[in-house]
Amino acid sequence: MTPLTDTTFDLKTYLRNQKQRVEVALDASIEAGYPETIYEAMRYSLMAGGKRLRPILCLATCELLEGTEVQAMPTACSLEMIHTMSLIHDDLPAMDNDDYRRGKLTNHKVYGEDVAILAGDGLLAYAFEYVATQTQEVAPERILRVIGDLGQAVGAAGLVGGQIVDLASEGNADVTLETLNYIHTHKTGALLKVSVTSGAVLAGADDAQVNVLSQYADRIGLAFQIVDDVLDITATSEELGKSAGKDLAAQKATYPSFWGIDESKRQAQHLVEEAKADVLNCFGNKARSLVALADFIVNRTH
Repeated sequence: MTPLTDTTFDLKTYLRNQKQRVEVALDASIEAGYPETIYEAMRYSLMAGGKRLRPILCLATCELLEGTEVQAMPTACSLEMIHTMSLIHDDLPAMDNDDYRRGKLTNHKVYGEDVAILAGDGLLAYAFEYVATQTQEVAPERILRVIGDLGQAVGAAGLVGGQIVDLASEGNADVTLETLNYIHTHKTGALLKVSVTSGAVLAGADDAQVNVLSQYADRIGLAFQIVDDVLDITATSEELGKSAGKDLAAQKATYPSFWGIDESKRQAQHLVEEAKADVLNCFGNKARSLVALADFIVNRTH
């Protein structure tokens, strides 16, 4: 494995600067309009904070392939719109029934279930419109590929499919590790994966490069969920910004329920080490941001 020799890379500064750029772009992406309530509800959840990990992964991958922020930022924003939609809908009483998200009242608690559903729908539709109309300096065929990949990631072959199997598995003592992996490679992993690959496609990556980045993203996506499952047990609601212990209360299968906490942490670390090796072997030290982001995923505390 090619060693990561650049010890000057400051992840904390990198995350702060990238997040600030994303926040500015998101704030400009949706202006208030009529009917005011739907725009307010969309902006309420979109601008509620969070790590902005998916947009940052998109920007980092585009930069790795010598693309530009101008090329990637509309897609980066659309990824956060789609992610926000999934959180709004996931928090509804018909799904996980949560009152708090990112330390604030969930959308349906502020605007009602009807408006929350429509706010999620509005963000999902606008995400695709935004990529199609705002992307600059990218060949049309690349934009079309990104739109297609986004659709697959969020639909029945991705996030929606994972959520369906997740709901069907609640309270089922016979859930297998294979089923759990299916749930999370789709419900969580699919959007993380397209966050990485879309940045590469926009920058003009070849198929071999996209395949390496896809494998990297598969590994960090699964590691992300394993860490989430551990934090649901070990972190407080204040640390999480949402209700802790929800998985246990809903009788959901989790990685700690199969492996225990210590082995779950070890498995997540192993996945991250493999992901780092993937990109270092292909891109060398140019992949330092992706390496640091992989470490961030496994070491985060909220």
